[in-house]
Amino acid sequence: MNTLDTVVIGAGVVGLAVARTLARHGQETILCDAEAAFGTGTSARNSEVIHAGIYYPRGSLKAALCTRGRAMLYAYCAAHGVPHRRLGKLIFAADALQIAALDAILDAAHAAGVDDLHRLDAAEARRLEPALACHEALLSPSTGIVDSHALMTSLLGEAEDRGATLATHARVTRLTRQPGGWGVHIDDEAAPTLVARQVVNAAGLTAHLLAHQTEGLEAGDIPDIRYARGVYFTYAGRAPFTRLIYPVPVPGGLGTHLTLDMGGMARFGPDVEWIDGIDYTVDPGRKAGFLAAARLIWPEIDPDRLTPGYAGIRPKIGGPGSPAADFRVDGPEAHGLPGLVNLFGIESPGLTSSLAIADLVAEKLGFPPEMA
Repeated sequence: MNTLDTVVIGAGVVGLAVARTLARHGQETILCDAEAAFGTGTSARNSEVIHAGIYYPRGSLKAALCTRGRAMLYAYCAAHGVPHRRLGKLIFAADALQIAALDAILDAAHAAGVDDLHRLDAAEARRLEPALACHEALLSPSTGIVDSHALMTSLLGEAEDRGATLATHARVTRLTRQPGGWGVHIDDEAAPTLVARQVVNAAGLTAHLLAHQTEGLEAGDIPDIRYARGVYFTYAGRAPFTRLIYPVPVPGGLGTHLTLDMGGMARFGPDVEWIDGIDYTVDPGRKAGFLAAARLIWPEIDPDRLTPGYAGIRPKIGGPGSPAADFRVDGPEAHGLPGLVNLFGIESPGLTSSLAIADLVAEKLGFPPEMA
């Protein structure tokens, strides 16, 4: 069996970005995904927000990769004609009791290298968003949105132009050590289907499961992953907002916020619900809670136009009550296995960070960084 350069497992936005970057480095690359098409999991079930990097601790991978990835993503979208919009975002305090929370957000953002936030009083915020009732707000002008499917299509197209191949219906179930590289076993086959010098595990929600089936990888090198489902409710009709609207964060997440898609349609979410398996069910009975949260942003919302939308799942390192965990991009320096990179806990801001994550993966495999 011939040994190829690289197999990337998982064709979400991060896997696609990794495949593109490695193909640009001249690597013969095959991208494997268990589903019938690319980008059908977490990458298709999020807010499509380009994050500024406000909430991530200084020195964390999330802070560094989000800030760098944001610049790379805006540049990539502009150069490749990917629909996107730098809308801006308001983070608002509903009353005076939440001012301290805004202060903390501003301090943390400055520490993380985000220096373009503007403090607004109630009148200034209302001039920007007349329908928002708030006490004070922060304006993040570098927050935006992107058409995630168009982005993934573009990344795949560029990867394929450089010789990469997408293999769908290719569920990788085991990795074994082979002379000169890694055996990639598909659908529980005893013999490897492919042998590659390098393997990148970007399998998202199942990355930790594949890691447990990776020969030579110690259990201590694999974090516990828990699933946090986030539900969105959508609004049928135009909402009177031109920017993304976020309340001050709540424990476990950023709170139910209002985002807009590229067509200007509004959605509210996501919430946080800990679940045991991959389940995208949206319970219509959750409407009352979403309506109450939506009214904090938009008191005049028409409740009849708020309907169940969709759900996404975050692969979180740690469970309820655990401190927010950082991304894990584990290369040979972390686990001692040459040619292997595991990506764990790639939740938000994974979309924003995707191009920067790809550069970091390439560096861990010995390639120099490059801008998008």
